[in-house]
Amino acid sequence: MKTKAAVLTGLNQPFEILELDLDGPKEGEVLIRYVAAGLCHSDLHLPSGDLPSRLPIIGGHEGAGVIEEIGPGVTRFKPGDHVVCSFIPSCGTCRSCSTGHQNLCDLGEFLLDGQLVDGTFRFHHGGEDVGAMCSLGTFSQYATVSQFSVVKIDESIPLETAVLVGCGVPTGWGTAVNTGNVRAGDTTVIYGAGGLGMNTVQAAVAAGAKYVVVVDPQEFKRETALKFGATHAFGDATEAHEAVWEITRGQGADQALILVGHVEAPVIQSAFSVIGKGGTVVVTGLGNMEELSIQLPAAELTLWEKTIKGSLFGSCNPQYDIVKLLGLYQAGKLKLDELVTTRYKLEDLNQGYKDLVDGKNIRGIVVHEH
Repeated sequence: MKTKAAVLTGLNQPFEILELDLDGPKEGEVLIRYVAAGLCHSDLHLPSGDLPSRLPIIGGHEGAGVIEEIGPGVTRFKPGDHVVCSFIPSCGTCRSCSTGHQNLCDLGEFLLDGQLVDGTFRFHHGGEDVGAMCSLGTFSQYATVSQFSVVKIDESIPLETAVLVGCGVPTGWGTAVNTGNVRAGDTTVIYGAGGLGMNTVQAAVAAGAKYVVVVDPQEFKRETALKFGATHAFGDATEAHEAVWEITRGQGADQALILVGHVEAPVIQSAFSVIGKGGTVVVTGLGNMEELSIQLPAAELTLWEKTIKGSLFGSCNPQYDIVKLLGLYQAGKLKLDELVTTRYKLEDLNQGYKDLVDGKNIRGIVVHEH
């Protein structure tokens, strides 16, 4: 079949809208008609080369839609099911999955080059294989994906809303409550208040943090963070550092959570210095894969028993946490609709990313036309 998609064909280039050929589902695969796709900053690491990927590749790793067709061996889904895609597949049987770390599933090895889990491609253009970001390619009207990358959801939830829990919401939420272990009474500092960081704010508030301090250079995002429950918001890290040590009476923060769009050494150093004894730094944002961005005083790490750790997908279990977070939304305990700043057509995708870079959006989404 034919499908229209936004494809990256070269580094430092915009996405191109192309008509592609799409193969139907094989063993263990499903064909999805995407209704909506989220504009996540991680897709910008493709054209920048920060995430080295095989080109050409379809962008997009947040997606929600409807199952159109199932392949042999698929028993968990049927045509007509409403689903959210998880950018982390979870097979349930590898070492990581079987020990409760589904976000580190071995199937993740295929994500950057865009193959499906059997190492082959379903998208083609002019006789050339085309990859799909995170094996999903949600910037396409249709896609064939692994059943391990799909989560069935309640059909009463609008797909334009549900799309957000494919990456940004669980990644941000889990950064606080799973990886960061934010607890009642804690002081939590959050660097970056975009589509991920705003959900970290929500999670820290829900966990009962006494102070939720946001650091972001964009006034619009700082103001929005305060509406989402942050107690303080600052435009630069130095200002935030002074305030945190004052409000905690010299104890420092319990957690410093990094969710900026591009992680570099200065933000790591700021986070490390703002936490107190026994504090934790969590790095969720991405930087260049080959760039050494962490250089910290080992003595302080030892003597103050500080911890620095990474977080992928907020250390969440896709099959469980996506449904759980949507349940919180249905109960009125998680803001999702308020996260969406602007909706775009697929043809306006590059403008959507320009708006993201310019700090105009908390989260933009593409609404596919069929």
